[in-house]
Amino acid sequence: MTKKKSLSEVVIQKGAIKRKFSLRELYRSFVFAPKAIAILIGNRKRKLVDDRLIERLHLAVTEVNGCAVCSYQHTKMALQQGMSGEEIASFLSGGTDYIKPEEAKAIMFAQHFADSRGFPKIETYDAIVEEYGKKEARIILAACQVILSGNIFGIPFSAFLSRLHGKPYKNSSLLYELWMIMVGGLLLPIVHIHGLLRIIFGLPNARFDRKREKSE
Repeated sequence: MTKKKSLSEVVIQKGAIKRKFSLRELYRSFVFAPKAIAILIGNRKRKLVDDRLIERLHLAVTEVNGCAVCSYQHTKMALQQGMSGEEIASFLSGGTDYIKPEEAKAIMFAQHFADSRGFPKIETYDAIVEEYGKKEARIILAACQVILSGNIFGIPFSAFLSRLHGKPYKNSSLLYELWMIMVGGLLLPIVHIHGLLRIIFGLPNARFDRKREKSE
């Protein structure tokens, strides 16, 4: 039986930031988070989308972005849900061995959502609406939005934790880490108010790239 790694071991092992995000991207992701969280809470009662699929979506987005703190936390949550270590490792390495056929489009959307930095092609979202239904698609999108906001904040936090252990990430800096953590934290109350106002005024809780691919 392999020994469980501590949080410090996980962040140190990462060694470098896989993807960097800006403070603007952090703010934008946090604006969408309140309603996305509400949608996920509602899903726990209605069970339209299985909680295990939600966790797989979280792992898929985290794999693309490479957030060590989120990998650690969601590995624990996935294990509590009964996922095997092999299955979790596969999702966190971008593998496809454990993707169920009926969940494939949802996982692919999550990967595209992360790769597009939260600005996915509208046709990719239309595809999951067609596959799973409008309500289910909103839940899948919400799961991606929530974990993206966690990743964007967690990446510099992971780098800072590693630095505190004497192992700074080779492509990071103390200024970047503190800027994202401290300013991002200070902006949270403002962002939450912004997000709640968007809900009150019925503004869309998503951004899509609506440029259609030109046919050859």
